[in-house]
Amino acid sequence: MPHNVLLESYLKRLRLSTVSKNYQRLAQDAATSKIDHVDFITSLFELEVTTRDQNAQKERLRKAGFPTVKMLDSFDFSALPHLNKALLVELHRGNYFADAFNIVFMGSIGTGKTHLATSLGVQACKMGKKVKFCTVASLATELIEAHDAQKLSKLKSTLRKTDLLILDELGMVPFHQDAANLLFQVINDRYEQRSTIITTNLPFPEWTQLFGTQQLTAALLDRLTHRCHILEMNGESYRFKESLGRQKKKTVA
Repeated sequence: MPHNVLLESYLKRLRLSTVSKNYQRLAQDAATSKIDHVDFITSLFELEVTTRDQNAQKERLRKAGFPTVKMLDSFDFSALPHLNKALLVELHRGNYFADAFNIVFMGSIGTGKTHLATSLGVQACKMGKKVKFCTVASLATELIEAHDAQKLSKLKSTLRKTDLLILDELGMVPFHQDAANLLFQVINDRYEQRSTIITTNLPFPEWTQLFGTQQLTAALLDRLTHRCHILEMNGESYRFKESLGRQKKKTVA
């Protein structure tokens, strides 16, 4: 059997697809450039590892469920001059994972809370973390459906193991008391174990109207804010500002 056929059969068995696709080209380059055989092998397997890492990152981003991919460098900090940019830059380094710190973005509608939460989630995916992004309303529905289908334990186990859970739009849609109790269980399960990010337009005193009782709300806030970075984002809606800008351009035209 020719050596290259035998080699490719081994590479297929070992599932080294990138090596299989590139070894002949890199071997020719190595021979032309007189590269040491150890350096050749190293570069070949480095390409395999890099490709796998890139594919794994894409898969983590896909599974996270981001509505759109947002990055920190595309956020307009000039619209919120009082926002702690230095803290956000530090958070994007991912150090908050070590102590399972939570993050709450609280403020007016349309000020970029979801943008920043997403950017942290994307960065976490790049760091190899398992991330789940969802609205609070969609998670509440998912929990109720899992409970009714007797699959709640499995879902809660998955959520417990997720490195970063991003709950968007708390306060936008009311939910039933049963859902409130289940959401509390999710937060409680992750307490001091995993990090959670929440975006909300409601200040903490108004969370009682969502979770039904002061006792449940107090217990949830106690766990959520024990280790937590709270960033207030009050200002004019950037979407509203963009809309006004477009209208002015049309008027001028």
